[in-house]
Amino acid sequence: MSTSPSRSLVSSPWFRRLATRRLAVRPLAAAFLPLMLAACALDGETPADPAKSLVMPSHWDATTTQGGAADGITQTAAISTEAAAWPTTEWWAGFNSAELTQLLAQARADNPDLGAAAARIAQAEAQAEISGASLWPSVQLGLGSTRSGTRNIKGSAAAGLASVPASDYASNVHQASLSASYEIDFWGKNRATRDSAQFSLDASRFDSETVALSLSSNVAATYFQILALRDRLTVARGNLENAQHVLSLIDARVQAGADSQLDLVQQKSTVATQRAAIPALEQQERAQLNALAILLGRAPEGFTVQAKGLADVQPPALGTGVPAELLTRRPDIRYAEAQLAAAGADITVARTQMLPSVTLSASTGVEAATLAHLVNAPTLLFSLGGDIAQSLFSGGKLEGQVRQAEGRHRELAEDYRKAALSALSDVEGAVYSIDRYQDQYTLQKDAVAQSQRAFELAEDRYKGGLTDLQTLLDTQRTLLSTQDTLAQVKLSRVQASVTLFKALGGGWQDDGNSFLSQAKAAR
Repeated sequence: MSTSPSRSLVSSPWFRRLATRRLAVRPLAAAFLPLMLAACALDGETPADPAKSLVMPSHWDATTTQGGAADGITQTAAISTEAAAWPTTEWWAGFNSAELTQLLAQARADNPDLGAAAARIAQAEAQAEISGASLWPSVQLGLGSTRSGTRNIKGSAAAGLASVPASDYASNVHQASLSASYEIDFWGKNRATRDSAQFSLDASRFDSETVALSLSSNVAATYFQILALRDRLTVARGNLENAQHVLSLIDARVQAGADSQLDLVQQKSTVATQRAAIPALEQQERAQLNALAILLGRAPEGFTVQAKGLADVQPPALGTGVPAELLTRRPDIRYAEAQLAAAGADITVARTQMLPSVTLSASTGVEAATLAHLVNAPTLLFSLGGDIAQSLFSGGKLEGQVRQAEGRHRELAEDYRKAALSALSDVEGAVYSIDRYQDQYTLQKDAVAQSQRAFELAEDRYKGGLTDLQTLLDTQRTLLSTQDTLAQVKLSRVQASVTLFKALGGGWQDDGNSFLSQAKAAR
């Protein structure tokens, strides 16, 4: 019977060799099949950049024309929108206070919060170094010596057997080995882990800049608060002297029978009240001095400042730039952005945990019975290998990690938007406050001048018997109130400038060397 052509082909030696090769390849193909299929798992939704979707206004409302002058004439806020008018990093120099500059230098050198922020940066740098190590092979050197053998124990009662003579035996083994392992970063997991740590390092640095900016503004605000309290103490002591002078006038008139004892007692009550107000202001001054000492990183005992008041402090002129510049000039916004970028890298890490990992390993070494043979006549040892690992079932752990990372990213995206919107509000509020306080300060100065004139006229008329005591006391109380209010308004005006400096980032700007800036430039 004849053999068909197909049967003769299958039974041929050539076909059997080809089939054997294909069957040998199948296990290898099956092993790499997860690698070829799992690439689709990285096709998840890419997190959107919130900076692109954030709509920034084109101008500041507070820098537009506003009314508010005493005579009804419309005025323009004295705030420039030129980018060149933004504050420098040493913005406090504009107040022309050498003492404030010295205090800020001491605070930046010794403040505990800044020291803690520097320590956090050091930790983040170490973590970035640790995370980046996974991109490189791991190489280990090993040296070891082992002595092993057997020794006969005669008359073993535990075994209940007669001792079996045997000679003692021992051997020495000395080894020197070099091994290396490397995980192939097919899916970018190790790169994403490194990127997350680098973004976190950026966040630590931006956070440190935010702490430094808050520290500078707090030192300036506390310093000005101390000077304002000293102004108020000067006003209170001056008015106490006025009240005592009026008391002497009333006492003279009572002695002459022109006034009653009731008038005298009323003025004594006024003097006592004004005298009692002074210790409260002194206590507030001491509390602010203590707070300033803590900001400088020193004990409050014996600490004081030399300036006597706000008389020589003049708020500097500055500009606001355009709103969009806040995204690069505010370290707290860059901190939120860096955290967001780290969360985006964490999503990649979580997704790649669901994919196969491929690790290559190799080792070589020498072995000998003696140390001399280890150098002169060793036995060579070596091994090469590879490993593919794929999670088949984790009870939803890996999927949950992905959802957790995605949820964290969405949360930080909202935090970023909130930081940007809060920055806009900070600038708008500070600019508006500067404009309003400037108007109020001008009006209040006029009120003080008029109150001073009214008190002087009332005093002269009272001496001549042309007006009653109540009118004199009313003008005296009004003068005290307007003078004290003027000191507080000037403080508010100066502190509004400090607030604006802080709202604008205090002159800080990312120099482009951060990992975040480089990643954005590469896109």
